[in-house]
Order: sequence, then C-alpha cells, then structure tokens
Amino acid sequence: MARRAFFSFHYERDIWRASQVKNSWIIRGGEEAGFWNASLEEEARKKGDDAIKRLIDQGLVNTSVTVVLIGAETADRRWVTYEIQKSCEMGHGLVGVRIHGLKNREGYTDQMGTSPFERLSYANYKGTGRETYLSQLHKVHDYVSGDGYTNLGNWIEEAARAAGK
Repeated sequence: MARRAFFSFHYERDIWRASQVKNSWIIRGGEEAGFWNASLEEEARKKGDDAIKRLIDQGLVNTSVTVVLIGAETADRRWVTYEIQKSCEMGHGLVGVRIHGLKNREGYTDQMGTSPFERLSYANYKGTGRETYLSQLHKVHDYVSGDGYTNLGNWIEEAARAAGK
C-alpha cells in the first residue's frame, strides 16, 4: 500500500533536487514507488506567515510520514523546523533523506549539510526526563549512495511503522 508523504525541504535552494525525489513516484507510479507526494511549497510561497502555517498544517493532514529532504542549508530553515515540529506533534513517522549529491538545474551537486534531526529534540521524551534528539530516533539516508530511487518507498514505510502508522 502506498503511503501519503509530506516532503519538507529548503525551497529556494533545493527545489530542483527535491523535485527529482518527489517526482520519482510519477515515473514509477505511486503504488510501485510506495508513496504519494502531498507537498504545498509553491502555493505557500505566495502567501504570508499565517497562511503558510495553515497550508502546512492542512498539507500534513492525511499523511503518515514526513520526509525531510536534507540539503546544504535545510537545518537553518524555519519552515522546515515548523514542519518537523508539527509532524512530531501529529505522531508522524519521520525520515531524513540527504539530497546534496543530486544535481541542480545547472548540473552541480552541493555540499552536505547538517541534519535538522541533530538540532531538534524532545525535552522530556516519553516522560524520561531526558532530552532526546530526533537524530537518536529517526533515520537519515543518502538518496544517491542509498539508491533512493529504488528505496525511498521502503524508507517511508519503515518510518511509518516505527511511528505506529
């Protein structure tokens, strides 16, 4: 069964790379790929902050996994942080996918960036009283070296199951 996934990424810098990942389901078909694309980035850019939050919140509805496409500057983006935090609140599965090795429109790859999972944490994870970083709980894969074209659906399914979805 194909999962509905929300894709979070740095729009201005990584749209070309993100499109390669997100559109792989079109080439292979959603059922075969294992996920459906439910992102809103283009519409959101035309509106103000409150409208963007509403669009993100609506975009996360009826999805079970948030795929964070990690480029060189993704960890510094406030909307990526917001999308991850909302995903955590909703109990979504989370998976990081490094996309720096994909080429942009000009044919260049990028430098590897910090995973936002290394910066974000739960202050009191499951009542333990300990701070737990998302990087301790959620996997990060490399799209190029991990054959994301073939494996993205499996990574999404694994994240959904880990979240009990």
